[in-house]
Amino acid sequence: MTIADRFPPLPPDAAERWAHFPLWEQPTNFAAHLGFVVEELRQDYARLRLPARQEMNQPAGIMHGGAIASLIDTAVVPAVGWCVTGGHNFVTISMDVQYLSAVAGEDAVCEGWIEKRGRSIAFCRAEVRGADSGKLCATASLVYKV
Repeated sequence: MTIADRFPPLPPDAAERWAHFPLWEQPTNFAAHLGFVVEELRQDYARLRLPARQEMNQPAGIMHGGAIASLIDTAVVPAVGWCVTGGHNFVTISMDVQYLSAVAGEDAVCEGWIEKRGRSIAFCRAEVRGADSGKLCATASLVYKV
């Protein structure tokens, strides 16, 4: 069983709302600028990819930790927000990233999910793996305020 299998599909209205994430109305936002690609969205779960590009690397030729952290922070956005409607905003309260190994010469794929959702707080987890190697590169815990 994969992590994604633990979560049901998005309802049609939520799938439509999130169909163009992260582009939406402002194609120049930070996540779009970094080139994140949505691979799968489910209730309380998302998987995003960061294509390997020279601009994402640090001088040593491995993917920059800031790019990985941005991928993590963005991957949990649809997991948190799929059920948020109307004028509600949500923001990161905290994020703790553990870098376990480097991403080098391959895309990074992040799975982000909700561990526990309260009335106004969501506790999230994330894992980043090399797309080709499957190697676990980073894990993270995040807290979001809705």
